[in-house]
Amino acid sequence: MKVYEGANVRNVAMVGHGHAGKTSLVSAMLYTAGASQRLGRVDDGSAPTDYDEEEIARKMSISAGLAYAEWGQTKINFIDTPGFNMFVHEAKMVLPVVDVAVVVVDGVAGVEVVTQRVWNDCEEYKMPRVIVASRMDRDRADAERVLQSLENAFGRNVIPLELPIGKEKSLSGVVDLVRMKAYTYELGGNGKGREGDIPANMKEAAQAAHEKLVEMIAEGDDGLMEEFFDKGTIPEEHLIPALHNAIREDKIFPVLFASGLGNVSADRLMDFIVEFTPAATEHDAIRGEVTSGDGEPPARKETDSEPVSVYVFKTVSDAFAGRISYFKVFSGVLKNDVSLMNFSRNSQEKLAHISVMQGKTAVPVNELHAGDIGAVAKLKDTLTGDTLGDKSAPIQYPHVKLPEPAITFAIEPKTRADEDKLGVGIHKLMEEDAMLRFFRDAQTKEFLIAGTGQQHIEVVVSKMKKRYHTEVNLKAPKVPYRETIRGRADVQGRHKKPTGGHGQYGDCKIKMEPLSRGSEFEFVKVVLYDGSYHDVDSNDMSFQMAGRIAFRKAMEQAKPTILEPVMAVEITVPDEFAGSIMGDLNSRRGRIQGMDNKGGNTIVKAEVPMSEMLTYGVDLTAMTQGRGSFNMEMHHYDIVPAQQQEKIIEKAKAERGEVKEEEE
Repeated sequence: MKVYEGANVRNVAMVGHGHAGKTSLVSAMLYTAGASQRLGRVDDGSAPTDYDEEEIARKMSISAGLAYAEWGQTKINFIDTPGFNMFVHEAKMVLPVVDVAVVVVDGVAGVEVVTQRVWNDCEEYKMPRVIVASRMDRDRADAERVLQSLENAFGRNVIPLELPIGKEKSLSGVVDLVRMKAYTYELGGNGKGREGDIPANMKEAAQAAHEKLVEMIAEGDDGLMEEFFDKGTIPEEHLIPALHNAIREDKIFPVLFASGLGNVSADRLMDFIVEFTPAATEHDAIRGEVTSGDGEPPARKETDSEPVSVYVFKTVSDAFAGRISYFKVFSGVLKNDVSLMNFSRNSQEKLAHISVMQGKTAVPVNELHAGDIGAVAKLKDTLTGDTLGDKSAPIQYPHVKLPEPAITFAIEPKTRADEDKLGVGIHKLMEEDAMLRFFRDAQTKEFLIAGTGQQHIEVVVSKMKKRYHTEVNLKAPKVPYRETIRGRADVQGRHKKPTGGHGQYGDCKIKMEPLSRGSEFEFVKVVLYDGSYHDVDSNDMSFQMAGRIAFRKAMEQAKPTILEPVMAVEITVPDEFAGSIMGDLNSRRGRIQGMDNKGGNTIVKAEVPMSEMLTYGVDLTAMTQGRGSFNMEMHHYDIVPAQQQEKIIEKAKAERGEVKEEEE
């Protein structure tokens, strides 16, 4: 494997909505570059970046997959990310380590819910973006409609750099609007286009699109604008570096056209990545986190001359290789068999047998330069988000901030044998999945598993069965209700039990009053103000019993009420579903807190009782044909309406009754 310096490396995240064609496009580029021997397909499980057994079975990407292509003098590292909203956090996790995001949209559907979500994540990271309208050989694929959808969602900075030649099954190539040349292909061919003249019936449209592109590039640059007005165009030798800079600075979001399955324009996309997207060495210095004191945080420039530092952005648990850590070399040159300090955990790690990943295959390398991406197996303590480096130059790169899991299930092992393996299997899966949580609810005493949605948890359960031979049952979790009072009480509690010798006697008087919400219990607000005792019969146990009697009486008088957890919920749906979502939230006792509109999607913020949200993921999928997404987190406790309180009490009594019957 050839060693590449950072200037000749491009790190690319393939992001976008599910089934937009990301994995097929990566397969086409790898095949065209000679990195794979066949054009891999998702449908038959041969796509290089979808190799996990769950991905093959479900015909969808579940986690980020890595591969690389050597194209000319440049190495392109591809990170193929999932596009389904339950797994799209994997896309956000890789953004800190890439130089550009290729936002793939479907040639028929255009901008979809997850397209908008990954776009927002890219904006958060100030990530240069290239848009590819893929699957242009599909029935009803339409370049004009896709461009309109993109401009409506992302603004006038979206501009085509290509036009497709032919439509649907007659797609035969693209027109390059920078160099004003045509490139033609055979559907399902080797992916390498034949250069030629622009078809006569497209010359007028191509010229108009070229002029619009030139004008957009010249905007904001006085020298280019002057040249544009003088000559009516900008010569190629000035246009290309200006376009490169405009893309790097997020002034232009170029649109290209392709087909992954048809292998049309894979070579053009790789040419474009090499020529127009930024290299790692073009980045500003990356700041670390402040770990102690108030001083300036350390920073690293992505060059070989800085001290070595690597950031782990993904962890995989492999049955044979153990824990595999995927990392980016942010600075310095990483040599094989080097020992580095894990600054996140303050431990030493030896990186033996570093490699680069081609799908699931590890290709050994002796060294990796600043800007490159690699992998290493069997690190002792290192997990996703950790920074390792030269111990004389400490730095910790910032963690990716992810939303809280949206759905929680109670989990219980099917057998005693499963019980012994449950914790081990889940903790290994948690190492590789940043959105998976496993914990015990102290109030309900249940073990809970939380994730982004029902499908996410189903995948976890399936992996546990296949990898760790552990079977579990899932059920809706118990809602952690609480009880409080709304009134005052003044009561006496007396416990008297004569026996043959020493008897039992305790007597106390208490006052009880409510506190402000969230103040918990306070022995001042249950005031013990009087009582009596017996010289012989009184003892600690007797007064505990008297206290219990008094407390029960006080609770009966002080207007007891049940509190329920209320969640802060944010729901994103296409505009056409907004009305039905609002009606559904009202039926769930939800209170709408606000609405926003962005790129054809409605974002609804609401507060909804937890008990009404236990199956919301499935219901939202049904209501929006799978195009809606949501996240929620605990917000506050509130009083349960009287009608619901009766149902909760009846259910609790019934459950206690069942327990008694079982005991009997």
